[in-house]
Amino acid sequence: MSKTETGNTEPDLGEAGSQLSTAPVEPPVAPGLGPVGWARWFWRQLTSMRVALLLLLLLSLGAIPGSLIPQSGADISKVDDFRKAHTTLSPLYDKLGLFHVYSSVWFSAIYILLFVSLVGCIIPRAWQFVGQLRGRPPGAPKRLDRLPAYTTWRTTAEPEEVREAALKLLRKRHFRSHLVRDAVAAEKGYVREFGNLVFHVALIVMLIAFASGQMYKSDGTKLVVEGDGFANSILQYDDFKSGSLFGTDDLVPFSFDLKNFHANYQTSGPSKGTPVTFTADVDYSEGAYGKPRRTTIKVNEPLHIDDAKVYLVSHGYAPVITVRDSKGEVVYHDAVPLLPLDANISSQGVVKVMDGYKSAQGVSEQLGIQLFFLPTYGGGSSVLSTFPALDNPVLNLAPYHGDLGVNAGIPQSVYQLDKSHMKEFKDSKGAQFRDNLKPGQTMRLPDGAGSVTFEKGVEEWAGFEIVQEPGSGWALGGALAAIFGLAASLFIQRRRVWVRAVPGADGVTVVEMAGLGRSESAKVPEELGDLAGILYDQAPGAPDPDEDDQSAASPVPAEGAEKR
Repeated sequence: MSKTETGNTEPDLGEAGSQLSTAPVEPPVAPGLGPVGWARWFWRQLTSMRVALLLLLLLSLGAIPGSLIPQSGADISKVDDFRKAHTTLSPLYDKLGLFHVYSSVWFSAIYILLFVSLVGCIIPRAWQFVGQLRGRPPGAPKRLDRLPAYTTWRTTAEPEEVREAALKLLRKRHFRSHLVRDAVAAEKGYVREFGNLVFHVALIVMLIAFASGQMYKSDGTKLVVEGDGFANSILQYDDFKSGSLFGTDDLVPFSFDLKNFHANYQTSGPSKGTPVTFTADVDYSEGAYGKPRRTTIKVNEPLHIDDAKVYLVSHGYAPVITVRDSKGEVVYHDAVPLLPLDANISSQGVVKVMDGYKSAQGVSEQLGIQLFFLPTYGGGSSVLSTFPALDNPVLNLAPYHGDLGVNAGIPQSVYQLDKSHMKEFKDSKGAQFRDNLKPGQTMRLPDGAGSVTFEKGVEEWAGFEIVQEPGSGWALGGALAAIFGLAASLFIQRRRVWVRAVPGADGVTVVEMAGLGRSESAKVPEELGDLAGILYDQAPGAPDPDEDDQSAASPVPAEGAEKR
């Protein structure tokens, strides 16, 4: 994409000053030549550096609303809340596709244009670079003294000896060198152009990886209580979202059981209550008939199974609740996961008894019990937990009876209670009946309506996020390759060196050395001075015919070259 020109070169340098980069040469094209001319003009503009940079800028700017505005692909509930709160902006955002930025038409157009621009840039540059690798450095120009780095001296050594010494020296310094007539031509720094190409190829790889990752990714969450398990099926997820091309057959087949969850907290100091470690011991199996294996999942240390990663993302408590009817029959017994409300895991949830319960009058009803749980009750008027561990657990219960509304076919949250068709249980004073229980205690419902027991065992649950991102490895590899390529193109310079040795008018050999870089840099004169000093030691200077008292002449540096 770049159009760097060779600096400090004269028109008569010819091939010696050309092809120091793989930037394509753009002949002037008049757009008014008809459809073909316009097509060529558009293609050259699209594959130019400025347009590619503009597309990268537009892509970056386009990603900003995707980070600031709720996205339907990430959290549809936040999008609904935004629409309710901003009734004026929401229709405009819908028309602009700002609720689904990464799948919108305008973002996809920028993405595709950038992809085409990079491909159209790389193909001709790569072909030209291959041609340069297969060829040899061009011969020396007639006037070496016109190059930006130049030095010369006279020596008694034969021209053939000087050229042979120069050839060995340049090859030892990893120059590609060969003899062209009366001069040695050498070139170095091909890694610069190679890094440039690697950088552009890496960008394409990253674009493909990000696109495939968006189209084939999946992301789901699952809350698992100790002793329960999970199988990687869409029906098992609490929440699941995926890319447009993702299918159920793309789910990695595996399952796991949560055996134990361990949480440690800071017990003193200003950081009291801060989590120290969260670990989940699981037995997992790959495939339908895989052998179970034990492993431990930690925060930021997921379980890897093929393309799937299982992250440990949350934690809470699940008190074991037993509900009995008026006859003492058990109508509900289970560990009830509660959602944390604060850092000390004050939690709330709901028990829904949908079948099997009958009141003292023998009427079939449904029960709903609101739960508020404090892992560490501070006593007195404290309404929040004072520590996240189970030091003094207390469970507050508020029971209701009637119709839960679950038979209406309308989806409900398992953590919320619809009270529109429910009635409170009343105490002897006519107030709402509720009670605080410690593990092992039982609450008797009014009028012999049954009982609710808070069992001694308080289970813990862990929240897992299961992610499949098939392009993440390619994206990482592309990012590392892009860094390598960019570093090579910035810090390595493409340069050429010529050494000419010919007999002078008086029969003494005249040595000329010159260097040319892709751009102006102090490195070329410094390197040429270093090479000239070494070669001068092998072909020392001859006496100057104009000054008999001078026994030898040192290399005479021109502009920019060091004198040795």
